[in-house]
Amino acid sequence: MPADPAEPQSFRTFFYRSFDGLKLAARIYDAPGTDTPLVCLAGLSRNSRDFHELALRIAADPARPRRVVAFDYRGRGASDYDPNPEGYTVANELRDLFDGLQALTTTRAILFGTSRGGILTMLAAAMRPELVAAAVLNDVGPALDPEGIAEIRGYLGKNPVPEDWPAAVATLKRIHRSRFTALTDEDWEAWARTSYADRDGRPHVDYDRAIAAAIRTPPEQNAAQPPDLWPQFRVLAAAPLLILRGGNSALLSPATAEAMAAAGPNVTLETVPGQGHPVQLRGAVNERVAAFLASLPE
Repeated sequence: MPADPAEPQSFRTFFYRSFDGLKLAARIYDAPGTDTPLVCLAGLSRNSRDFHELALRIAADPARPRRVVAFDYRGRGASDYDPNPEGYTVANELRDLFDGLQALTTTRAILFGTSRGGILTMLAAAMRPELVAAAVLNDVGPALDPEGIAEIRGYLGKNPVPEDWPAAVATLKRIHRSRFTALTDEDWEAWARTSYADRDGRPHVDYDRAIAAAIRTPPEQNAAQPPDLWPQFRVLAAAPLLILRGGNSALLSPATAEAMAAAGPNVTLETVPGQGHPVQLRGAVNERVAAFLASLPE
């Protein structure tokens, strides 16, 4: 198993306080120049490490380097866990995002939202359209397929702690191999390193398991359950927008993705074969994102 790809010299960690006193974290990949920064928002149980390879690519782009900020929501990565499990809501995470951007004096950004982060991106665009210069949505849209939601509910927070890193890789393969048919052994190992934190040489999930309880609550009782977000999506689609869809995704259906692509002339849909939910940010996928960013007006 290769070492953790995170290199301390390649980013710095920024901390700020939430409205209710939690210490929250974001990774900052500094870059020369003044191009609009890329702000990365991870999935429900994910963390800022998901964007490490992409952030290195974008911050060091030979033509248009951009600063990259990748947030850890409350209860994930380097951020504090919420002592109140009911605090893990989209509303709180959106407020935390706005507070983090204010602390960084960021008033305009390109938002990259994976899954849960895409929901935050759509809501942010509707609430503060002046904030969003452009966006990338990773396998998420204004309507989510019940099959994909059921799959996430089926595994989130239920897996035992792996004995070692090979066991962590095996766990990911057991859960996701049928959807991610194109991944190499190196890809699986990289995914394990972003999914688990190394604690005393043993991998542990890098999120508060209490987060899983929210999505197991019946939707009619769950304040975090996303509503129909087509109105918010249409606001977002007024800006340049790249949609990444995993070709095997059960969460973002082909019909929904095609309807999103038809929402306006600024929207581009890219289907990534052999991947499920969400698309893994490595190799050719990162190059596609870099090309999109390079095409944007400033």
